[in-house]
Amino acid sequence: MGRIRKPEIVVITGATAGVGRAAALEFARHGADVALLARDRAALRDTAEEVRAHGVRALPIEADVSDAKAVEAAAASVEAQLGSIDVWVNNAMVTTFAPVDTLPHEDFARVTNVTYHGYVWGTMAALKRMQKSDRGTIVQVGSALAYRSIPLQAAYCGAKHAIRGFTDALRCELYHRKSRIHVTMVQMPALNTPQFDWAGNQMPHAPRPVAPIFQPEVAARAIYWAATHRRREVWVGISSIKAIVANQWIPGWLDRYLGRTGFDAQQDPHAVANLDHASNLWQPVSRLHRVHGRFDASAVPRSRALWLDTHRGVVMVAAATFATLCFGLLRRRV
Repeated sequence: MGRIRKPEIVVITGATAGVGRAAALEFARHGADVALLARDRAALRDTAEEVRAHGVRALPIEADVSDAKAVEAAAASVEAQLGSIDVWVNNAMVTTFAPVDTLPHEDFARVTNVTYHGYVWGTMAALKRMQKSDRGTIVQVGSALAYRSIPLQAAYCGAKHAIRGFTDALRCELYHRKSRIHVTMVQMPALNTPQFDWAGNQMPHAPRPVAPIFQPEVAARAIYWAATHRRREVWVGISSIKAIVANQWIPGWLDRYLGRTGFDAQQDPHAVANLDHASNLWQPVSRLHRVHGRFDASAVPRSRALWLDTHRGVVMVAAATFATLCFGLLRRRV
């Protein structure tokens, strides 16, 4: 597994809050110029100022990623104003918490159009430009839910599964062409983002992430690492690893287990749902754009599992050294 050249021009969708904003700041800290795609003009301005504080260029672009023409126009603007795109991070998403039989058709379609089609349009726009030089990296921000679905988020889980299927097909095409363009997917755990403050919700209580919860900076570091290394997938957090592996072996048991526990696990018992709260499903919610959500007290700032996954060489050397020492001690005793 080799390193990829340090990114100079990076595009991030959904860049004004949560994982997207944290990733923009992470790339900026490493010296990359960052193009920010999102819907809220004021949040774009604020995020761009934070990015520029690291001494790099920031290009805020107001765009809804469900609009393929808008995404294509944004990509052209990035090339014209910043230069050739090294990394494209597909991250924008929306979701709504509701049982399938009460979810309006138009809301289901909206989640799909943003969370799945937005990734497709972003990938196509990036490929069109990266193919000129036959280089570049596309990072699909995924989720453990791309492997193991949960109740109350059927539209979102379906979109994440679709992204994985789309990405696998694209990789095959790139291998067929012997392309040097790299496509990777980063499967995320539960994260403390503003998503749970503005997502659509039909539950009796306010939504919450299923513990354990990680801070968005953990996700941002994983995205940066994936963008600079040739790894097919990166699984973030032990909870993602458990969910993905368990679903390969006991999917039926997980269906029943999540049927019993998944409804309560996604509701905050201390917060009754505000049925009149603004949802970002169709329009951005102003003044709530930030990196962290409201779960700072229970979110952890690092992942040992991610460190081990991104330092496999060190781990293997340490394991081999330990095994050699143990074997030597056993020989002496014999």
